[in-house]
Amino acid sequence: MSMKQATNINEVIQYLDEIIAKSIDDKSNLGLFATLYREVTVRVKEGILAGSFQNGERMEKLDVIFANRYIKAYYEYQAKEKTSECWEFAFKQAERFWPIVLQHLLLGMNAHINLDLGIASAEVSTVEDIEDLKHDFDQINVILSSLVGGVEKCLVKIWPTLAWILKCTGKIDTFCIDFSMETARNGAWKFATEFVAVPQNEREASIEQRDKKIAEIGRLVSNPGYLMSAVFKFIRIFERGTIADKIRDMQIAEQNNTACMAAA
Repeated sequence: MSMKQATNINEVIQYLDEIIAKSIDDKSNLGLFATLYREVTVRVKEGILAGSFQNGERMEKLDVIFANRYIKAYYEYQAKEKTSECWEFAFKQAERFWPIVLQHLLLGMNAHINLDLGIASAEVSTVEDIEDLKHDFDQINVILSSLVGGVEKCLVKIWPTLAWILKCTGKIDTFCIDFSMETARNGAWKFATEFVAVPQNEREASIEQRDKKIAEIGRLVSNPGYLMSAVFKFIRIFERGTIADKIRDMQIAEQNNTACMAAA
């Protein structure tokens, strides 16, 4: 299997479309995170064109490096080659019945933000200028947060009883996603500012050390304790639709969310 790597943001979107289409054909949960990530990438592209970032050229370079780490990990896993531990764990969970849609999304976000975003940020920066990236780095996380509404609507459609739970608990799924993103963002930025100062000959070891820590967080997402695991299993049993249905529901929910934001 060829190891595809994008050279620009349009190719990133193209490769994500291919992953989503293959996931639908294969009935694979791997398409769930890819669908969310595609929407993030489209928003970043739109932001670059609209001048929302301080440095659009740098942001596209960051986006491509960032995305290529996920794309490379995906194709390594498909080819049964060694990939990063946190991505391998996330991908393996996609083969299991019990993780719910929210867990699949959080596992992907954990690996991609906690590991990949910090590395990509450091690769487009130097020790002297990395602080100049902070505004645009935070903008990526604003985009992620803006997608939560679409995710929530999708989850309600997949599991209708969730609407009642959200009313009683104060949108627990939104809290989970927002909290995980805030924690990941802060950790990713801290890692980026440390990693940018690591000599080239020591970077591989630094990445491996970080990878192991992030894989442990992934295991907590997958197995959050007896009580939460029991709740998630209950949710999973009553999830509606095939994997293809869930992916399409996410696509529709995010498109509708984008349209509502544009009209606001």
